[in-house]
Amino acid sequence: MNDPLLVYPDPPPLELVRTLDLGNWNWKAIGNAQEPEGRWVGAVVVVDDDTEDAFGFCRTLKRRGLDIPVLLLVSGNLLEELEMRDDLFVDFCLTPFHQRELDARLSHLAWRSGTGLRPELIEYGPLVLNVETYQASISGKPLDLTYMEYELLKFLANSPGKVFTRETLLSRVWGYDYFGGARTVDVHVRRLRAKLGEENAGLLTTVRSVGYRFGLSRWEH
Repeated sequence: MNDPLLVYPDPPPLELVRTLDLGNWNWKAIGNAQEPEGRWVGAVVVVDDDTEDAFGFCRTLKRRGLDIPVLLLVSGNLLEELEMRDDLFVDFCLTPFHQRELDARLSHLAWRSGTGLRPELIEYGPLVLNVETYQASISGKPLDLTYMEYELLKFLANSPGKVFTRETLLSRVWGYDYFGGARTVDVHVRRLRAKLGEENAGLLTTVRSVGYRFGLSRWEH
């Protein structure tokens, strides 16, 4: 990967620096949104208690016409701040993050720049998931999913008709030692339904007092 990863703010948190260096990422921290020029594989923006600083940075990138996919690092108590701001980022990761999860999300950002691999597919009705390239489509139209949206949809689509509790989804999709709470699952399901569109949102069903399921089992008609 030749294009660098943009990181904001400058200096970034030490744990982020450590993860980027361990992952051999080519990255550069910048102090304001007027600095970046040229090509970037993506951007990691840290959202702290001064949320408007991070969101203002993202808005400026967008106003400048820089087509840079943004990953937000945000604590669980600030999740509500992401609502109604979906146009400013393509993915988010809760802090404190786990190195492997963040590295996987960054790889997904890099994939958005274009990577072609021989496909392994999961298909259910109009939905097609390419397991190796993280591409997804519904009725032939591409879905623009974040890394964890894709992972959640893939996990559910692998077991159509099976009901999973929020706790099970957290442990199986996010990891057994994941820091976030059940609201993380709800947020991702809501975003997935919106992206699937009104006609296909019913593929993800809420099972009251239990959790979620995808589609129908082979025993249902």
